[in-house]
Amino acid sequence: MDELRVDVEKLEEFERGLDPRYPERSRIPARVLGYGEISTVFEIQGEGMEGYAFKRLPIFKHRDEIEPYLASYEEYNRILEEEVGISPPAYGHAEFVSSSGRPVFYIIQEQLPSPSIGNQAIHHLPDDEVPTLVRLILGELKKIWDFNREREGLEVAIDGQISNWSIVSFDPGSAHVDENTRFLYMDTSTPLFRVDGTEQLDPELFLRSAPSFMVWIIRLLFLEDVMTRYYDFRQVTIDLIANFYKEQRAELIPALIDVANAFFADKAAYLGIEPIREKDVVSYYREDRLIWSLYLSMRKLDRFLHTRLLRHEYPYILPGKIKRK
Repeated sequence: MDELRVDVEKLEEFERGLDPRYPERSRIPARVLGYGEISTVFEIQGEGMEGYAFKRLPIFKHRDEIEPYLASYEEYNRILEEEVGISPPAYGHAEFVSSSGRPVFYIIQEQLPSPSIGNQAIHHLPDDEVPTLVRLILGELKKIWDFNREREGLEVAIDGQISNWSIVSFDPGSAHVDENTRFLYMDTSTPLFRVDGTEQLDPELFLRSAPSFMVWIIRLLFLEDVMTRYYDFRQVTIDLIANFYKEQRAELIPALIDVANAFFADKAAYLGIEPIREKDVVSYYREDRLIWSLYLSMRKLDRFLHTRLLRHEYPYILPGKIKRK
């Protein structure tokens, strides 16, 4: 796949005029395409930026930190596409040093139609086809654990939540999925894979965006769980199903649990995965909601301390208000 490229000088111009608090008010406006708990994806409404989605990573202190991250990012994309059989969108990257002297790294991806993204598609599909969608995504996820069983010394992880998948050639006017449906997997900016048991992503990089007064407790209590949960097929599936609370489709969850358990018992029986219970999903979601709501509140406090009291730069784009059930 040919790497996507943009005019770096124009991207630097955008960065100089960026308002991280209100990207849409930047000198070159940016429209938010999607919020996650940690990162924001947006389009830049400037000449030569059409058709791209940008994820901005201002987490590096020195340019020499970018090289190992970029190597892991590119290798993760390659493994998924060439060895596992999960396709990412067309992608690329850009890097430069900002006017403040801070290295800035951008992930660039082909911008996909909004209705095709899983968390929006579930509002277009007939209710009786949403379980089919989840079963098909489980089939994509199973490729990861099939690969891990066959490859000695290399183990791959994945965040399978519904908003990380795009349905190829999806038509919201006549929404439908079946065995011929193909998917693109978008969340490759956190390249989780181990070589001979060693994690290839430096987790300390992603602690950079955490409030300084919380780094120690996140490292002590949560970091290992976050870094390991995506290597567990059952946990990834619970996370996928729990997303339906956040996406306001909680009424579908009992049927999705049945789909997952039937998939584990049939297509993935050799993995010996324990059946999922509804209380597992409820418990996981409540804990996840509490942790991320608190984390976002603390990041907003950290932004206030940096920008209003200390008069320092705060380079991160925080999520807007996340609607949760």
